[in-house]
Amino acid sequence: MLQDVAARRPPPGIPASAIDPFSLDFLRNPHPAHEALREAGPVVWLERYGAYAAARHAEVRQILNDPATFCSSRGVGLSDFQREKPWRPPSLVLERDPPEHDRARAVLNRALSATVMRSLRARFAEAAEELAETLARKGRFDAIAECAEVYPMMVMPDAVGLSKEGREHLLPYAATVFNMFGPDNELRRAAVAQMAPHVEWISAQCKREALADNGIGAMIHAGADAGEVTRQEAELLVRSLLSAGFDTTVHGLGAAMRSLAENPDQFAALRADPSKARAAFEEAVRLETPVQTFFRTTTRDVELGGATIGEGEKVLMLLGAANRDPRKWPDPDRYDIDRPTSGHVAFGGGVHMCVGQLLARLEGETLLAALARSFARIEPDGEAAPLLNNTLRGWTRLPVRVTAA
Repeated sequence: MLQDVAARRPPPGIPASAIDPFSLDFLRNPHPAHEALREAGPVVWLERYGAYAAARHAEVRQILNDPATFCSSRGVGLSDFQREKPWRPPSLVLERDPPEHDRARAVLNRALSATVMRSLRARFAEAAEELAETLARKGRFDAIAECAEVYPMMVMPDAVGLSKEGREHLLPYAATVFNMFGPDNELRRAAVAQMAPHVEWISAQCKREALADNGIGAMIHAGADAGEVTRQEAELLVRSLLSAGFDTTVHGLGAAMRSLAENPDQFAALRADPSKARAAFEEAVRLETPVQTFFRTTTRDVELGGATIGEGEKVLMLLGAANRDPRKWPDPDRYDIDRPTSGHVAFGGGVHMCVGQLLARLEGETLLAALARSFARIEPDGEAAPLLNNTLRGWTRLPVRVTAA
């Protein structure tokens, strides 16, 4: 396939780039390449994949806000579902276009509404305080393995209504899903090789009889009881929550802890006013954007950034690059919890805006506020190890040292 696409050439006037946004070197540190792609032009041709890419904020927002032209139903990864069989039944929200998308999303929106988040807040805050106090006593710990991964697992499985057994499948399953959006590279092949037990457990958990009666999963299945979706569609909607509701939050929390550890003045500002916890989380996901990329496919000839793109072309949105575009953000590489972050695309945008954003923000706000109350200081305590995933940005190890308040 790569040989075929390498022979393709972009239309005149569109800059071509040899950058591979799925190479290991790129994934370890994408920011220099992001800058190169932004400065090359509003639309760039990726020679390796025979696909277009948008790295500037304005063009990414245009794509997100025009789902009729830049569709999701042909796959949000490199694979085109019109030409290749999907590796799993497509997501009813991520990989569907309106109006089919809207019918299913309405069920998820109700299960993940602001009202439901208010009902979870006290429970989430209590767990955050418990974890923060434990970590303050430890003094030194891995902010990923002992915090960013622990906190979502303390609160989310029970909120969804999952069984107690087998929860260790949740994080590997989500990492597998996000690797599958990339090309047929080493990361994707490794994901395929180990996915079977995780997929099997997740599939079983999505069924109504496996879920507790008082959780978010049961609320989704209530949509099937009411005839808004079929029972099979309800299972796919629960699957969507389990696919995107864990790893993304883990890496958002990791980004926040890394940013606060490396910017003591910002942690001091948060500690002085823990009500800034939501802003501290929001700025961290802008800066490090846990979901770095998604593709769309054009449904017609369209002009983007002054370039004409034909029908049936894959266009890569570099969400992480857009979130550091100096055309949108002054001093974009700086972590500033007082920065107005409205308009960032860490949660996507338009009709496909992340349906679980309220849940992620609740987790980010409650945990960071608890850490601000429990820690007098947080600082790096060794070298961080970057996550290597075709879609996600984060760390697998983030050693920190804290002083208890």
